[in-house]
Amino acid sequence: MRDINVKPSFEELVRVSARIGCLSFGGPVGQIALMHREIVENRGWISEEQYLHALNFCHLLPGPEAQQLAIWIGWKLHGVKGGLAAGLLFVIPGALVILALSVLYGFAARLGWVSALFLGIKAAVLAIVVQALLRIAARALATPFKRVVAAASLAALAVFDLPFPLVVLGAGALGAIVWRLRPDWLGLKPVAVTSTPSERPWRTTIGAIVIGAALWAAPMLLVLAALGPHHVLWQVGVFFSKLAVVTFGGAYAVLAYMAQQAVQGFGWLSAGEMADGLGLAETTPGPLIMVTQFVGYLAAYRAPAPFAPLLAGVLGALLTTWVTFTPCFLWIFALAPWIERLEQAHRLRAALATITAAIVGVIANLSLWFALHVLFTASRMVDAGPLHLRLPVSETLDLRAFALALLAAVLLFRLRWSVIRTLGLTALAALVLGTFG
Repeated sequence: MRDINVKPSFEELVRVSARIGCLSFGGPVGQIALMHREIVENRGWISEEQYLHALNFCHLLPGPEAQQLAIWIGWKLHGVKGGLAAGLLFVIPGALVILALSVLYGFAARLGWVSALFLGIKAAVLAIVVQALLRIAARALATPFKRVVAAASLAALAVFDLPFPLVVLGAGALGAIVWRLRPDWLGLKPVAVTSTPSERPWRTTIGAIVIGAALWAAPMLLVLAALGPHHVLWQVGVFFSKLAVVTFGGAYAVLAYMAQQAVQGFGWLSAGEMADGLGLAETTPGPLIMVTQFVGYLAAYRAPAPFAPLLAGVLGALLTTWVTFTPCFLWIFALAPWIERLEQAHRLRAALATITAAIVGVIANLSLWFALHVLFTASRMVDAGPLHLRLPVSETLDLRAFALALLAAVLLFRLRWSVIRTLGLTALAALVLGTFG
């Protein structure tokens, strides 16, 4: 490791940030590891202690933690200018790739070979989501109380069909209460106080909130004035703006809620297409939550008036990306100066720890949702009082999808293949099955 506190020039920061943005495959774990290697180990621009403190801080915020960590690194090294450069370069490469793939998907999705290709991708995505579930559960469910919260969260979503935001907010409130009554149930580790908190930077925070909120709202006000509140672009912008505020726990946590609303609530795309979008996001650099751009593109592409379909789709994708990632910059610029104080906010840490436990149940619900729509071609709803449970029709099991999902599980869990290699092989296997099956 090189000497710490070596401050790079702005040009160096831009160059390294662009490199990270183009190589940030593997989801948040891989992205955080890549930034650690490039920034802490290879160049010594940030100390190990600073990096870990910032990572803990980003876990307290809604939105993709890897994206926010990139913004914080830029902010720490070169202020707002650095934060903008590092944050934008972390997102732009993946956003451009996803946009191009979304355009191709919109034109070619109904071709036979494309459908076969994406059957393999969807089967692999099911195994990938289960892998994410097991990894997060191993880290987050360290106490019996947290395991009960995870199970209750799964039941609330899968059996009682309660709204995702209600489950998340309820878990946070429960964590704050438990911290006061039985803090040992949470198993929180003490945070070492490394320095005296700086003066309260109210002016910086208020300025960041005002400017960030204005930028966040600007395209939405333009859409409202030009197209009105019933246009699909307004619906897309409002939905993903709300989503940006409740995405604690990473992309997988919010995908089930997003998928159910986009598919069943708005009818923007089918369940299979939602799985296709997640597969595309898994194979491209940048945050996994970039799958929102795919949803925004298809939603506007299929209800384009008064625009041409391609233009409407691109506008939907750009608007979705804007309202999804602009809040990340707002949170960091407004709250990063408070990092030392936030780390000592015990009740907040308790609430977030309980939300993280609930997120395990949310991801388990996502796994069930994907399994239902990938492995079966039909399902039925069971309504009995407060129970609202969707069950598969066993006779509609897709044996090809089942075999491909089993193959993906073996590659990921047994042979420990990377996500990209697994997606590639299952897609190729699906093409072979589609050709000769």
